[in-house]
Amino acid sequence: MTSCRPPPPCTMTAFFKRLPPSRRRLRGARPRRRLPPRAMKGGSVGELPGRKADPLPALGTYKNFSTIDWVLEKSKSRDRHREISNNSKESLSALLLCISDALSGWLLMLLVGLMVGAVASGIEVATRWLTDMKGGVCLAGFWSDHDRCCSTSNQNTSQERDHCPHWQSWAQLITGTSQGTYAYTVDYLMYMFWALLFAFLAVALVGAFAPYASGSGIPEIKTILSGVIIRGYLGKWTLIIKTVTLVLAVSSGLSVGKEGPLVHVACCCANVLCCLFTKFRQNEADRREVLSAAAAVGVSVAFEAPIGGVLFSWEEVSYYFPLKTLCRSFFAAMVAAFTLRSINPFGSRQGPFEVNFHAGWHMVELAPFVLLGVFGGLWGALFIKANIAWCRTRSLTRLGRYPVTQVLLVTALTALLAFPNIYTRMSADELVSKLFNDCSLFNSRLCGDQHPANTSQTGVGNNVASRPAGEALRTALWQLALALLFKMIITIITFGIKVPSGVFIPSMVVGAIAGWLLGVGMEQLAYHNRESLLFRDWCSPHTYCVTPALYAMVGATACLGGVTRMTVSLVVIMFELTGKREHVMPLMAATLTSKWVADAFGRVGFDEALIRLNGYPFLAPKEEFQHSSLAKDVMRPRKSDPALAVLTRDSMTLGQVETLVKSTCFRGFPVVFSQQSKRLMGFVLRRDLLSAIGNARQWQKGVVSASKVLFRQNAPAQTLKAPPHLRLRGILDLSPFTISARTPMDITVDIFRKLGLRHCLVTHNGKLLGIITKKDIVKHVAQVANRDPSSVLFK
Repeated sequence: MTSCRPPPPCTMTAFFKRLPPSRRRLRGARPRRRLPPRAMKGGSVGELPGRKADPLPALGTYKNFSTIDWVLEKSKSRDRHREISNNSKESLSALLLCISDALSGWLLMLLVGLMVGAVASGIEVATRWLTDMKGGVCLAGFWSDHDRCCSTSNQNTSQERDHCPHWQSWAQLITGTSQGTYAYTVDYLMYMFWALLFAFLAVALVGAFAPYASGSGIPEIKTILSGVIIRGYLGKWTLIIKTVTLVLAVSSGLSVGKEGPLVHVACCCANVLCCLFTKFRQNEADRREVLSAAAAVGVSVAFEAPIGGVLFSWEEVSYYFPLKTLCRSFFAAMVAAFTLRSINPFGSRQGPFEVNFHAGWHMVELAPFVLLGVFGGLWGALFIKANIAWCRTRSLTRLGRYPVTQVLLVTALTALLAFPNIYTRMSADELVSKLFNDCSLFNSRLCGDQHPANTSQTGVGNNVASRPAGEALRTALWQLALALLFKMIITIITFGIKVPSGVFIPSMVVGAIAGWLLGVGMEQLAYHNRESLLFRDWCSPHTYCVTPALYAMVGATACLGGVTRMTVSLVVIMFELTGKREHVMPLMAATLTSKWVADAFGRVGFDEALIRLNGYPFLAPKEEFQHSSLAKDVMRPRKSDPALAVLTRDSMTLGQVETLVKSTCFRGFPVVFSQQSKRLMGFVLRRDLLSAIGNARQWQKGVVSASKVLFRQNAPAQTLKAPPHLRLRGILDLSPFTISARTPMDITVDIFRKLGLRHCLVTHNGKLLGIITKKDIVKHVAQVANRDPSSVLFK
């Protein structure tokens, strides 16, 4: 993830082994970090003037699925900023460099917003075109989708718009008629043909070029932002393939959304652009602040909700979110939303979801709103448990070894069952938009084709509650009920296949359908009981007292909250969609209820469940560790393990140090005063130690394997024939983070979460006892939760 160029594939290993040692450097590996200035004092390594150490390959880099050192990265960032600020007073060029460095972050956010807005616009236009292509083609221009093709015609109802003269179905093109069994069969077969073709292209491209492009991407983004390295996940190839296959997967009609994958696409754009700026290219902590802002941009273009996007990044995705990142996220989200609005890929619609209802709500309706919250919580808990169980079962069967077959089977089943029902045949975005709108001439099918007598020019009626349910409305309700059952089952089956897939829209579809059904039920209840005490004060015969579209929006919010466990950001996103302040209270009631109900069955959302399923080394900031274990129970070495590998202050030779480093794979070594006392002195990183030894071997005269390695300030006296000492106090961290052996593990877990530690040392009265790494913490948390600790993907 974090390198600008991905490491070489496994198939190139033999080729690199044949190269001479001078050319055998891994692609994407940064040169070894040179010794810091403090290590060059007092006759230590590298004091020769005018000489620079040659970089050693593969030093100073992080391995895949390893954690970054937050403390070190932030320290490097502060040192760099301090050096540039101090040098700015010396010359005009240094001052300009300081100014450009300060503005580089804002410039990067501007570029991220512009790029993501443009990419999201292209995805929206291509998705609508390919989705409509399954039903027909525009004679005025094959590149136009249905809405753009029929925008010039004068249609007064939804039926007339569906059959505008410029748009021809495949049956009309092939058979010359759109009526009859033969025409229906032709449309059915063409629908399935295009769906299977799009799905096959999507899974083939993902498998051949970018396996990381499958899925939502949000679980991996959360893992990366917590400080884990996943190389190639945010590379340019992943960006290209994810963008293309996202369009194909959504257009195929699979029960997937593009909102979640847009977060992945935005982070890929930000990671690629980070390579243009040295400040962010060379610092992992600063790069993650940019990725946090990019996650906000992804949600901003997905829902056209910049404020909700910033809150989403803060609440759900980011691990470290300072005030500086908040301001930059807001700026980037604003730029992306402005770019999206300027390009206007939605055509005649107001945004990604056209929301248009005008009536308010009554206090009595809080009861059905809370009921929708209960349904959303139950759906969220059911979906998470069922999908995770299905994914585990599928991976253990023969079908799990054939991802292309999986995708084609799920696509064929989806298309076969979706086409007969008009509400499952249309795209998820279009269905949600229809459910979020009042009854009008262009939304007449959901209202049973019974238009109010007092219909205004906008198509919105004023006396909807005064009409009973007719036969057409009953038919629409049965079709929606079947669509609800179909969407619930097929969504559980679909997630986990190897195509880009987001959970936002499928969850919103389930909730919107359930909300609309409940809203129509309340509407009919109000009509038949308008003289009762419950409805008399607020639901007179000629008022628009019950709004099924509002119930659809509340249901969509509740189901999405039950799946993701979002709260504040979700309400703000929905509020930005409607722009109505009076609708915030129903959204809040449903969201909190869905979260409480879903948490009763499990406290993790869908993204955290996928993180556990995939074994990512992630410490969830929302989970509470309540076990009574102590630090000494988790630290290494344990009783049956060999002694802890340590360095001493002044009693080891260079040969002994090199042997210890070569025989172990630890990323650092504690330094003690002596092997007998084990009194802690400091900690030295493996890469700094290898760098210092390499510089000494190359530039310091007389250094041999018998040279003493010193981590002390003053060197002891030595004989004339003895080799010179190697003084490495400059690379020693004299203040490593330490905890007591009896520190409770709940406090230790909080320390690792909030400080982003990679490791800490365990001591007792100054004596070193052991070490705890983030790997040990994650495995211990998994073991306490009765999960397999060996499934964590640490290297």
